[in-house]
Amino acid sequence: MSDRRLGSVLTHAALVIGAITMIGPFVWQLLTAFKSLPETTTVPPPILPREWQWSNFAEVFELLPFGQQLLNSLIVAAAVTLGQLAFCSLGAYAFARLEFRGRELIFALFLSVLMVPKQLLILPQYQIMSDLGLLNTLPALVLPGLFSAFGTFLLRQFFATIPKDFEEAALLDGAGRLRIFFSIMLPLVKPALAALAVITVMHSWNDLLWPLVVNTAPSSMPISAGLTSLQGQEWTDYPVLMAGALMASIPMLLAYLALQRQFVQGIALSGTKG
Repeated sequence: MSDRRLGSVLTHAALVIGAITMIGPFVWQLLTAFKSLPETTTVPPPILPREWQWSNFAEVFELLPFGQQLLNSLIVAAAVTLGQLAFCSLGAYAFARLEFRGRELIFALFLSVLMVPKQLLILPQYQIMSDLGLLNTLPALVLPGLFSAFGTFLLRQFFATIPKDFEEAALLDGAGRLRIFFSIMLPLVKPALAALAVITVMHSWNDLLWPLVVNTAPSSMPISAGLTSLQGQEWTDYPVLMAGALMASIPMLLAYLALQRQFVQGIALSGTKG
């Protein structure tokens, strides 16, 4: 019993240390957002601000079209997430349930896309957006992310865990494949859909390289790219930057808290079979 208690204490101590390590940068960001610029450049910087500077948050709106950029991020994240939930679920169901020649080979080739660095796709995607006349528009941020090999793989693993008895019973009752997919299969994979939604939203919200390449107008930038304009070549107003980053992270924190249980369940069950 003493060894078991010691192991439990050590495990919880390690978890507490890990939690503090993870939360530390967010706490520092919060405190920096309320400091003055001289306090952030002092060595060593004070932990708590001497005077809480609420004006840093108002200055973000003066330096950036923050509201418009935040709305752009919401629109892009919602469109990309809905697109991936729709297209990836259809592709995953086909790979998991439909029998056709070369299915495993096509799926293996499909997964090989995951080994291609994202940076290699920037130039051809930029050329496509330019030919379509979509530069400095929101569709240029949405179209490349409507489908992903990772999302298809994640949902395919989850579809594979569902017993085939449900489909066979529905087929005997005269239901077609689309009816089975929408009425039976999709409701059974809600945890995986929630997990994919959280992952896609966070990735779309934090994406930086592609928005900087395809959009140069501040009014069409998402908030992730807009915040980079607060970084100067010679000096940076870190309190204002941290205030903007703090406000930009609040929607993602709320989304994760709302879907936390489904996210953990979807990740845990997606790899149990396949």
